[in-house]
Amino acid sequence: MKKPIFTGAGVAIVTPFGADGKINYPLFAKLIDFQISGGTDAVIVCGTTGESPALNHAEHSELIRFCVEHVSGRVPVIAGTGSNDTAFCLKLSNEAEKSGANGLLMVTPYYNKTSQQGLIDHFTYLADRVSTPIILYNVPSRTGLNILPATYKALSAHPLINAAKEANGDVSALAQTAALCGDDLVLYSGNDDQIVPFMSLGAVGVISVLSNICPKLAHDIAAACLAGDFAEGARLQLEHLDLCNDLFADVNPIPVKEALKLMGWDAGPCRLPLTGINAAAREKLVRALKNHGLI
Repeated sequence: MKKPIFTGAGVAIVTPFGADGKINYPLFAKLIDFQISGGTDAVIVCGTTGESPALNHAEHSELIRFCVEHVSGRVPVIAGTGSNDTAFCLKLSNEAEKSGANGLLMVTPYYNKTSQQGLIDHFTYLADRVSTPIILYNVPSRTGLNILPATYKALSAHPLINAAKEANGDVSALAQTAALCGDDLVLYSGNDDQIVPFMSLGAVGVISVLSNICPKLAHDIAAACLAGDFAEGARLQLEHLDLCNDLFADVNPIPVKEALKLMGWDAGPCRLPLTGINAAAREKLVRALKNHGLI
């Protein structure tokens, strides 16, 4: 049985930018502390929500190093190191390992994409050349590529392919993956609105956007499920479904950065090609934040 890097709710943390367009490290440190004090079970840095595609190589590596150093062992740190360039993915991964990351989050190749056999070859090549557990990241809406259950089964045989963050929204496919892989692959929900159904099928937690603004809530939903109290997990999730949905009323992480700003954390704008939140999405977001007493 593979040991999870973490259980519960890990935050897919935003990358704050200052007025000069550079990474705002003092605010990043405060956001990390806010997360940990709120019960976050892990910090996932340089993921989609962290705008990793808009970070240059030096920024990417330094942000991971800073995050590991500031977290200082309080919770696990998982570093987003995925790329559509296998060689560059390996370079980022080896740098993250040197910084002390507890896990490596690797998204499927995007744009150039590949076949299912290509996925097996890509991830196996990487797993053979790192010493840190890997979380596969499946998000077809971003990459145009979906990992099939049989491919997960093949990959789960590798001792360093530890887990999957499944964000394809397909509960039936997750059930197939869980049935095929059993204890050989740890599963995480990649969508905040599916924490409870995924955990009812064996997932051990979530990599969460919601946690950026509600770390205790995300933690409590996952903790209830881990304790076998799916009724309580469902109650919390359904009570906050509007918030989960409205954090995706525009392209992630546009809404969550706007939410943080409304709550007093000015994480700055997103980098182009992402832009400011559209008016309709902002209206929905403000309403949800007010409904739950966050502003």
